Amino acid sequence: MKYHELRPKKEARPQRRRLGRGMGSGRGKTAGRGTKGQLARSGGGKPAPFIGGAFPLTRTMPHKKGFRSPFRVEFALVKVGALDERFPDGATVTRETLQAAGLVTEREKRPVKLLSDGEATKRLEVRVDRASAQARSKIEAAGGTVEETLPRKKAGAPASGEEA
Repeated sequence: MKYHELRPKKEARPQRRRLGRGMGSGRGKTAGRGTKGQLARSGGGKPAPFIGGAFPLTRTMPHKKGFRSPFRVEFALVKVGALDERFPDGATVTRETLQAAGLVTEREKRPVKLLSDGEATKRLEVRVDRASAQARSKIEAAGGTVEETLPRKKAGAPASGEEA
């Protein structure tokens, strides 16, 4: 290998273009911005939603459609089929064993929810934060048990701060 054959790795960051560093650089004087005009100025340009003076698209859209509940709980999802593949018959499945099996990362802070995708053929004792009704029935049909550790809200119960 010769010196002129050396190349950076494919994942290496490309060198940034050094603009406005003299005519010999090929990008001197106007530094690739052309001559005059709004786009040549410092801080010049149009805002992202600008579409050539037509009625702004952002103003044609309905304002803030819907909302995201501040009380929404996002779960780390685990599927019944994955448990069946990774755990032996009669095993106890907890957050720690799921982490050891690589189904939940150690840095994962979200509660774990068991979903019914896949088949359950082994008798497992599962302790997770939540389990779907179908997942529960599949595990129990195979002779296992499911215990939910995260309490569920009672349907029709008054919200905190309200009185019945």
